Amino acid sequence: MSEKATLQQLDALMRSRHSCRGFRPGPVPQDTINAIVSTAQRVPSWCNAQPWKLIITTGAETENFRAHMIQTAQSAGFNTDVPFPASYQGVYHERRRACGWQLYDAVGVTKGDRVGSTKQMAENYRLFGAPHVAILTSDRSLGQYGILDCGGFVSGFSIAAEAAGVSVIAQASIAGFSDQVRAYFDIPEDRLILCALSFGYEDVSHPANSFRTDRATADQVIDWRGSKPD
Repeated sequence: MSEKATLQQLDALMRSRHSCRGFRPGPVPQDTINAIVSTAQRVPSWCNAQPWKLIITTGAETENFRAHMIQTAQSAGFNTDVPFPASYQGVYHERRRACGWQLYDAVGVTKGDRVGSTKQMAENYRLFGAPHVAILTSDRSLGQYGILDCGGFVSGFSIAAEAAGVSVIAQASIAGFSDQVRAYFDIPEDRLILCALSFGYEDVSHPANSFRTDRATADQVIDWRGSKPD
């Protein structure tokens, strides 16, 4: 297989991957989940530390956690193991805003519709109806480098899932209630709760899955130093 063909195949997976916000209820077979995780394990990490660990729910446990998060979002104060950005400015604000309005347009939420936007926000805590959720944690002692490594794992998991026909959405919103997630799963204090990965088979008819976000071009993110290669 040529290098070009391999890159084209990876590019096709990257382009087809998207944050799924509507799932079918059927479960993903355990062998498929194991294969996705095993493939994601191949991502690089600092000194091969592999700091990530996952708690993965299925069946009734997903439903119980879904109910727990819905109740938590209605009653608990926001708290995180890892601080969220204080603000989004410049191009980051523009991208965040564009993504939000694409979602709202897809599901029929108009400007000023507080009820509609609140209802859509609550879908985060309903896990968008996914049959599984993975809680991703890192060793607290590894600090920012452990978090960085786990970011790579999120990408590896998402692309491996796409290759297996499984859809994923990475959710910082669940980590917004780290105390409650830690208590629910009895996660030790030496593990940082970073995000959730809700996953399953996509409901292609769901309107929230009908849009795709844009990406910057290579020239917009590369600062070339020296002569550009031919």
